[in-house]
Amino acid sequence: MQIGMIGLGKMGLNLVKNMRDADIDVVAYDLFEQARTAAAQTGAKAVDTIDGLVEALSAPRIVWVMVPAGDPTDETINQLGDKLSAGDIVIDGGNSYFEDSIRHGENLAAKNIHFFDVGTSGGMAGARHDGNFMIGGDKDTFATIEPLFEAIAAQDGYLYTGPAGSGHYLKMVHNGIEYGMMQAIGEGFEVLAKSPFDYDNEGVAKVWSHGSVIRSWLMELAQSAFSADPNLDEIKGVMHSSGEGAWTVQEAIRLHVATPVISSSLMMRYRSEEDDSVAGKVVASLRNQFGGHAVDHK
Repeated sequence: MQIGMIGLGKMGLNLVKNMRDADIDVVAYDLFEQARTAAAQTGAKAVDTIDGLVEALSAPRIVWVMVPAGDPTDETINQLGDKLSAGDIVIDGGNSYFEDSIRHGENLAAKNIHFFDVGTSGGMAGARHDGNFMIGGDKDTFATIEPLFEAIAAQDGYLYTGPAGSGHYLKMVHNGIEYGMMQAIGEGFEVLAKSPFDYDNEGVAKVWSHGSVIRSWLMELAQSAFSADPNLDEIKGVMHSSGEGAWTVQEAIRLHVATPVISSSLMMRYRSEEDDSVAGKVVASLRNQFGGHAVDHK
């Protein structure tokens, strides 16, 4: 099997390594020479243009795009639409908005090029070994690329989800759930930090990871983080968001589905980006005005 990989960042390069471990022939392209060199060291054939990648692949070509969502993905897929031939396959494995993926599928279908939107989970470790993939696109053509996912996914770690757009929709909801889970874990450790007891955070995360109801990979990652920095003193509590949590909340509002946990976790991420907030000041001043409650002064 032969795959073209465009985008050799943290996820793309690890996917290349995963594919090479499975003896999949990979032709790799990235804007940066250093990334191309790293791919070549895995045994992949590195090329310095998208034209070179297309020329190096045998028909029907399968090209996996792993670049940032939005304009970079749009531009890359538009280029491929002009360079590929009928019967070729484009896979978008990034975190694209599902409506963008529907549009990409329609545009490529007009040229008889097949499109699959693949929600990719498991982080860098999953890209490297035993990944998790949610795959939307033409059902009949899926048989052509299924051996790829059999080779690089965890056991039972891939799912054909339906037409184009359904893969990234499922990944969007997955990430919304992830937001809520991480927020709950963070809030729990904050309660422990302010409790009258001197807990060993790494020990807590470890015991919760073995046999408890809340055991999870996220808890194992918490243990790893506390092992390196027992109270996380070396980092700021700013929680950046990639957009998928917001998309989940927007879709929930459109569908009139109550998602208070996911919505609240998204708001807390926005709140974490500020050192102080006008809202907090207003609420504190109002409490002082009507009840004489104390306010903290800088």
